Order: sequence, then C-alpha cells, then structure tokens
Amino acid sequence: MTSTPTRVRLGTALWRRKPVADLVAEAGHGPLKRSLGLGQLTMLSIGATLGSGIFVVLGEAVPVAGPAVVVSFGLAGVTALFSALSYAELAGMIPLSGSSYSYAYATLGELVAWACGWCLILEYGVSVASVAVGWGQYVNELLRLAFGFALPESISGPPGDGGLVNVPAIVVVLLAMVLLLSGAKESARANAIMVGVKIATLVLFCAIAFTAVQAGNFTPFLPLGLAGMSAGGAKLFFSYIGFDAASTAGEEARNPQRDLPRAILLSLGIVTVLYCLVAVAAVGALPWQQFDDQQAALSHVLTSVLDSPFWAGVLAVGAIVAISSVVLTVLYGQTRILFAMSRDGLVPNALSTVHPRTGIPRTNTLVVSAFVAVLAAFVPLGKLADATSIGTLFAFGLVNIAVLVLRRRRPDDARTFRVPFSPVTPILGVLCCAYMMFSLDGATWVVFGGWMLLGLLLYFGYGIRRSRLAEAK
Repeated sequence: MTSTPTRVRLGTALWRRKPVADLVAEAGHGPLKRSLGLGQLTMLSIGATLGSGIFVVLGEAVPVAGPAVVVSFGLAGVTALFSALSYAELAGMIPLSGSSYSYAYATLGELVAWACGWCLILEYGVSVASVAVGWGQYVNELLRLAFGFALPESISGPPGDGGLVNVPAIVVVLLAMVLLLSGAKESARANAIMVGVKIATLVLFCAIAFTAVQAGNFTPFLPLGLAGMSAGGAKLFFSYIGFDAASTAGEEARNPQRDLPRAILLSLGIVTVLYCLVAVAAVGALPWQQFDDQQAALSHVLTSVLDSPFWAGVLAVGAIVAISSVVLTVLYGQTRILFAMSRDGLVPNALSTVHPRTGIPRTNTLVVSAFVAVLAAFVPLGKLADATSIGTLFAFGLVNIAVLVLRRRRPDDARTFRVPFSPVTPILGVLCCAYMMFSLDGATWVVFGGWMLLGLLLYFGYGIRRSRLAEAK
C-alpha cells in the first residue's frame, strides 16, 4: 500500500512539463546578450553544418553507395528538411538556447526532454570531436602537398587509426574555446569570415572538378543496390548536422521570432545545393572505387585529376578554415544547450553561470572544450560520425513529434512560421528519421544504447531530484 504514492510521484516527475509561457519569459529575461541578426544566425547554422561532412565523410560514403551518393545526399537532405521545418516553427514559438531540449520539455515531459538533451550532447559534443579529427587530416594533407612531409602518425591520429593521440584535433578545439570566451558577437564575426572562405573553396572545387567529369564514372549508378544508397544516406546525414545551430542562439538573437525560422531554412537550402554540386563533381571526376580509405576526399580528387598539387593545396587550406568554423559553431551550440539544462537544474548550476563582462557561460565553455578535446584526441572519426548521426536523428524525431503535440494542445498560440501540410509533414519527418536510424549498423546501435543507459543513470541519480520543477512543488 505504501508503494503506490511513490510510484505516482515518480510518474508525475517523469512527465512533468515546463509551461510554454515560462519558457518564453525566460527567453525574454535571460542573462545572455542579444546581439545576433539574421545574417549572423544564418552564418552560424551554415558554419555548424558545412564542414567535415563534405570534406571528410564523403570519402567514407562513396565506397558504400557508389555514384548513387548523389541521391544519398538528397535522401539525407529530405530527412533534414522535414525536421528543419519543425525546428523553424518551434524556434519561432520558444526562442530559447535549449533548442529541441526545450521544445521537448514543453511538450513531452521531463524524462523525454532529458533524453533529447542527452542526445544533443552526443550530436554537438561528439560531432565537434569528429570534426576536429577531420581538421587534423587536412593539416597533414596540406603539409604533404606544400612541404613533402606530414606529422608523425603517433601524434596525428587516435588509437585505432595508427596513432597514440591526435594533437592537431586538440589544438583546433582549444583555439575555438579561446574565441568563444571572447564573446558571442566576436565569435559570430569570425565565423562569418570563415564561412565565406569555405563556400568559395567548394565553388572553386566544383569549377575545377567539372572540367574532368566523365559520364562513364556514373555507371553503374547503383553498384551496391538501394541498401548501399540508404546506408550512404545514413552516413551522410552527419553532413547536415548543425543546421539547427541557430536555434541554440535563441536568447542571443535580436529578433528571434522572426529571424530564427528564416535562418534555419535559409542555411539548409544553401548547404543542400552546395552538397549536391560537390557530390556530382567529385564522383564525376573520379571513379567511385578510388575513394576508398580517402579521408581528405576532395583534395584526393584534385590531386588525381590535375598534374599540379597547387589546387589541392588551396583546397586543403579552405578545408582547414571550413572545419575550424564547424568546431567553433558546434562547440557554441553545445555550451548553450548545457546552459539551458543547467538553468533547469538537470545538470550542475555552474554550467549556467554567465561572466558579467563577456556574457558568456565561461565554466560551461571550459568544461565542454576539455571534454571534446579528449574525445578528439583518442577516438577515431568513423565511430564518432555514426554515433553522432543516430543521436541527432533521435532528437530530430522528437522535434517533429513536439510540433504535433503543440498543434493539438496549444492551437491558438502565435506562430511566426507554420510547418506546411501538418500533420503529414511532421509525421513524414518522424518516419524518415526512423528509417535513417535503422540504416545504421548494429555496432552504432550498441554505442547509442550504452550512451542512453548512461544518461538515464545520471538523470535518476541527479537530475530528477535537482530539477527546478521539483523544487517548485
């Protein structure tokens, strides 16, 4: 008889929701400085998206999908689009730093919000580490092309990839940390410059590679069948991670209700066009069998089709700048998500403490940077990329569900953007995310299951008792 009230209290705690009105009030009176406009928010999302996915992971996807990697990009892009539409609607309604974590808290309850936030740590924190690994690969490529030597494997690769510690990956994470500590506006300005450089680099690659395209390189188009194309899409979904970065700047945007939806959709459109052009140029210029084990894939294409290594060196410089931008912006997003979780009491309070002069969560930034640097130094890229994809797909699926729930519970709330053809579009978003998740291999699911189990242990050991909603009862 005495156990029943305990079960009721536990059940109530797991599904307690944070009212939308309270979330909006927090957004309006938070300690972070509102300094970012539409252009900076768009560049933030492009900066977080356009990087190692196209410069590095392309080399892992082509051997899986063959020339159909072009369609794999499209498949991953459609999945991202459905979720982007849902993100745009919710970002306009709930302009908080917590992104999909905050949306889940308002709609699906605390336990699901925690699971979403834990997946976002996987998405942002782990993806920064994998991007940093790719940065080190292009540094070595540039050294080989320019000076004829490379860093020793022992200090340029993690265990399992022939090395002991990835020193370049640590360096780029620490450089991004220093820039983030200077302030959000300063970081956004630096990111905008880097985004311009990497877009110009990819346009240059396309211009050169298209001169070497041969129609025979596209046949057979599906050498590994539809399964290979789907597996390629699941791997390449990693390339779209980051378009939601603008939503993590909800409390630092000057006009979040108007600008956040626009920034999310505009950045995804620009990135998708660039990806498709680069994929066509790459597999058209070089037979797909020659991409195997090529992590600096685009430089490899130019080295193979041109007699001079000059342009490959230029591309390597662009890739280094591009990946630096991703490290900066995704690290930014991770710190803002942890800021929101800390403010809700689910993680320690120190992570939501803001420095009075810079307006930056300093302790948060230092802790996240140290965690990411360790991952980048000791974990191989492929394992990180796949684990990131499955965590992101889970979080994206929850965002689509959150749109459906809010449409039903709060149909009259003001929305600066509405998902078209709802409920069909959010449902398709959920189904696409599930399809992509089940296209990943069993080892990735094991890693994901272990990560979620660890998250649940932390929630029941700490978060459920320290939650601000628990204190309010």
